[in-house]
Amino acid sequence: MNFKNKVIYQIYPKSFYDSNNDGIGDLRGIIKKIPYLTKLHVDMIWFNPFFVSPQYDNGYDIANYYQIDPVFGTMDDFEELVQKLKAQHIEVMLDMVLNHVSTDHEWFQKALAGNQRYQNYFYIRKAKADGSVPNNWTSKFGGTAWAKFGNTDNYYLHLYDKHQADLNWHNPEVRKELFKVINFWHDKGVKGFRFDVINVTGKDTVLRDAPAGVESKFMYTDTPIVQDYLKEMNQAALQDPEIITVGEFSSASVTNGVKYTRPDEHELTMAFTFHHLKVDYDHGQKWTKIPFDFAALKQTLNEWQVGMNKGNGWNALFWNNHDQPWALNRFGDPVHYREKSAEMLATTIHLLRGTPYIYQGEEIGMSDPNYQSIDDYVDVEALNAYHTLLKSGHSPQDALAIVKSKARDNSRVPMHWDNTKYAGFSKVKPWLKPTNQQNTNVDDELRHGEIFNYYQKLINLRKQFKIISEGDYQPFELAHPTVFAYLRTYQSQRLLVLNNFYGKVATISIPEKFTSPDANILINNYSTPERVSNSLRLEPYQSLAILV
Repeated sequence: MNFKNKVIYQIYPKSFYDSNNDGIGDLRGIIKKIPYLTKLHVDMIWFNPFFVSPQYDNGYDIANYYQIDPVFGTMDDFEELVQKLKAQHIEVMLDMVLNHVSTDHEWFQKALAGNQRYQNYFYIRKAKADGSVPNNWTSKFGGTAWAKFGNTDNYYLHLYDKHQADLNWHNPEVRKELFKVINFWHDKGVKGFRFDVINVTGKDTVLRDAPAGVESKFMYTDTPIVQDYLKEMNQAALQDPEIITVGEFSSASVTNGVKYTRPDEHELTMAFTFHHLKVDYDHGQKWTKIPFDFAALKQTLNEWQVGMNKGNGWNALFWNNHDQPWALNRFGDPVHYREKSAEMLATTIHLLRGTPYIYQGEEIGMSDPNYQSIDDYVDVEALNAYHTLLKSGHSPQDALAIVKSKARDNSRVPMHWDNTKYAGFSKVKPWLKPTNQQNTNVDDELRHGEIFNYYQKLINLRKQFKIISEGDYQPFELAHPTVFAYLRTYQSQRLLVLNNFYGKVATISIPEKFTSPDANILINNYSTPERVSNSLRLEPYQSLAILV
């Protein structure tokens, strides 16, 4: 499958559409909205997990890889969904959470019952001589990464929530079982797989303490053995040439990003990386609130574009997903320039080298919910962070402000279909409340909005122009204080992309060839003349792409 001219749409099933009015989105709700998805012209849909789960981490704690959780529907619903999407030339990508399983999973339960075979599926270790936990690693959700293993004196490793026990990938039985899961869903017609936190599977056999001053994540992230695991997985489960794969690679280097995705390595198709979404972290700490560093944002995007281009790797391009607050709040202006900044952000990503992903609601300009209390949040990470901030001396007001700016629940809010009380998502109170549906919803956007239509244009341009889908990348005027500009090249063609990241007019000098009669403006989120001058004026949050 040619993945370079494809655009992938992400659906968070719990929050897309509730068909049976229980407050939770479901598969039949997605089926009902297929006409909407078809209208956008996307090629594949990545679904967050809807497998059996106790939902301690919103489905990323899987208790059964082979069954649909009844809250989302049935296997018949899933098979119908796949069939009806394929009829519209839309393929399905599933989320494979293979680093850990729910402590409710039968493997972990058998381990708890004393079965040595299944104990070897996990990282179970004795306490240190002083009675403390086996090492000093911390959980991504706060606190120690170790929890008591039943009534024994041992502990099990959980890099995430304590209900998510890390699987021992050193055990070939574990790998074989996980590859069977992939093949099962491929047999159901699934053509895409997204591998959750896949580069933390490469832990050592001896789980040593992190040295003083070193974050524990560097003890197990992006280690060389991950490449061996991916090659083995590719051979065992990913040989269909029509399959598209993407790995979630937190803290990965460009060098490893190339290795994970370069075709001759036979590992994965493309890589999700997150460095560009940490430029509003104060000293690298997520639970802080500062303006984004524009120079760092450009430098990071450019570093990955140049590096992956040179090494023949491939990026998964995105601003938003289920783990991030809305990019519109972070890098745009949802109050004064909602439409223009949403379109500018879309242009920036969609015209880069890589495969663009759209997160549900992004295409209508959704933004962070205006929650007034910590009680409005449900995500374990946000709740833990709030209490940690209080303990560190922040006032409740400041702690809430920080959570509001970074919480994963921001993007998990139900899709806004209309402006009614529950945003047209459900007729009953949803699992997470919407707040901005009066200003932003699908009904209004399709009637008289401009963002959705703009996304349609970007998607169609990728299918129409090989310079977008296959061209090389080069930086342009990288030091400009308010504009992120770059060049795409393909054979004799050149495409200059200009994105003003601020709510004030910017001026940038461009080469004469882009002002010549042969120059063609491919896309522009403002109504400006068809020709441009050497000293180009960009309006607030304007994006412009010129082809010669």
